[in-house]
Amino acid sequence: MRFSLNIDHVATLRNARGELQPEPITAALLAEQAGVDGIVVHLREDRRHINERDVRLLRELISTKLDLEMAATEEIIQIACDVGPELVTIVPEKRQELTTEGGLNVLDQIELLKDTTIRLQDANIEVSFFVEPDINQIDASAEIGADIIEIHTGVFANAESEEQQFDELERIRDAVNHARKLGLGVNAGHGLNYQNIKIFREIEGIDEVSIGQAVIAHAVFVGLKEAVQEMMRLIGS
Repeated sequence: MRFSLNIDHVATLRNARGELQPEPITAALLAEQAGVDGIVVHLREDRRHINERDVRLLRELISTKLDLEMAATEEIIQIACDVGPELVTIVPEKRQELTTEGGLNVLDQIELLKDTTIRLQDANIEVSFFVEPDINQIDASAEIGADIIEIHTGVFANAESEEQQFDELERIRDAVNHARKLGLGVNAGHGLNYQNIKIFREIEGIDEVSIGQAVIAHAVFVGLKEAVQEMMRLIGS
């Protein structure tokens, strides 16, 4: 299981007072030195954290994989095709949400997502859909031609009981197995942290996890290198 670090909240801190620091690019480079397998950023339409300048500098400076999370809007699609990240992860996006609240409804957007996928793949960018561990959504993702799905782990991460957590873990395990049978790569993320990753890492067939807020928050106290390497030790990557 590989580990990619989402650095959005370094930019959140920078933007809180309109300052230039902390620099997200520096965080990405330090994370690479600590051993992460990739860097994840979400270029939102309202640019609340990561901005276009960040994305372009990351493309120039990092040596690991760049995963650009984005909504399937014309402006952001054009930026992605121009910048050329290794991976684009299509996510749902609402202006009022604090963070992405759930998986993409692929079934309701098949034509839009098919066109978006073709355009990105024509630019030599792999395409992932951020979906719930739902068989129908996974089938639709494969039908459209996605290369990868990223399973939304928020329900697992926010479970209020051990029973609910293990039920969702089984649902995720079934989704992973189904996606694998369809030839899809499988990533996972949202709400994973230093505690729940100990259970989650036991699921077989997940290529990579994307984790951000938990690691950036821990880095405030122990530094980014130690925060990254502690997560890597827990994942076993």
